[in-house]
Amino acid sequence: MSKESTVELDLAQRTVRQARSPLHDAWIILLQNKLAVGSGVFLILLALFAIFAPWVAPESVDDQKLEDNYQPPSLVDPTSPYLVGADKFGRDVLSRVIYGARISLSVAVVGATVSLTIGLIYGLISGYFGKWIDNLMMRIVDVLYGFPFLIFVILLQVYFKAVATKGGSGPLAAMMIDLDRKMGGMLFIFIALGALNWIGMSRIARGQVLSYKEKEFVEAAHSIGASDVRIIFKHLLPNILGPCIVAQTMSIPGYIFTEAFLSFIGLGVNAPTPSWGIMLSNGYKAMRSHPHVLWPPAIALVLTTLAFNFLGDGLRDAFDPRMKGTF
Repeated sequence: MSKESTVELDLAQRTVRQARSPLHDAWIILLQNKLAVGSGVFLILLALFAIFAPWVAPESVDDQKLEDNYQPPSLVDPTSPYLVGADKFGRDVLSRVIYGARISLSVAVVGATVSLTIGLIYGLISGYFGKWIDNLMMRIVDVLYGFPFLIFVILLQVYFKAVATKGGSGPLAAMMIDLDRKMGGMLFIFIALGALNWIGMSRIARGQVLSYKEKEFVEAAHSIGASDVRIIFKHLLPNILGPCIVAQTMSIPGYIFTEAFLSFIGLGVNAPTPSWGIMLSNGYKAMRSHPHVLWPPAIALVLTTLAFNFLGDGLRDAFDPRMKGTF
C-alpha cells in the first residue's frame, strides 16, 4: 500500500470517528464488554419474567398444597411436580422466585430513580449557585451523612409498621397505609430507601457541575442572556447525566440487598408477598433438611446483584473519556 493510500485511509478513519457522537462511542465500547452485555441480557430477561410472571410462573404464587410441603426438586425426585421444589406450605419455589423478581427490580428502579432525581436537582443547585448557598446545602448533606443509613432505615420501617398496625391518625396516614397494603408493603420501603440515598448522588452531581460551569459553553450561554434555569437544565444537566447514571447503576445492588435484608428480619414487604428476603428467612430454618428451599432465592439474589455490578462497570468504562479511541 502506498504512502498516499495510507494517509487517505487514516483520514477516512478519523472522519468516521469524528462523525460519531459520544453516545455512539460509548455504545460501541459497551458492546465490546462481553460481561456487561451478558449482564444486560440477563437483566432484560429477568425483567420480562417479572412482568409476565402470571403467564411464565408454573404455579400460582399463593397456591398452597400442604400435602406437598417440602417436595424435592423434580431433578432429584422425578415424581415431584415441582421443578425446584416446594416450601413448607407446598408453594412452588420457582414461581415465588419469579414473582420475587418484581420486588427486587421495583426497588432497583424506584430507588435509583428517586435517588438520581433528588440528588441531581440538589447537586445542580448547590454547584451552580455556589457561595453561601453551596456551603449551606453541603453542610446539610454532611449532617445527613452522620446518620447510620441502615439503622435509620430500620427505625423508619419500625415506625411505619407501628403506624400501619395502629391504623394511623388522619386521612393522609390512612390513605398511605391503604396504598402500602395494596402494594404489599412496598410504599414504606420506597420512602425509607429514598430518605437518605440521594446524598451521595448530590455530591457527585455537585462535583460535575463545578467542573463544567466554568467551561466556554456556559460562559457563552451567560453572554447571550440565558436564564439560570435554562443553563442548569439545558446545558449542564445533559453533560453531567452520563456519569451520574453510571454511579447510580452501581448503587442499585445496595438497594436490592437492603430490601432483602429488611424482608429477612421482618421489616420489609408484607407476607405473603413473595420476596427473596422473606424466602431466605423461611428457607434458612430448613437449610439442613430441605436446602432446595434456600438455594433458588439465594442464587437469584446473587446473580441479580452481580449483573448490576458488571453492567455498572461496563457503563463506567464506556463513558470514560480515556477509553475513547481505543477501539
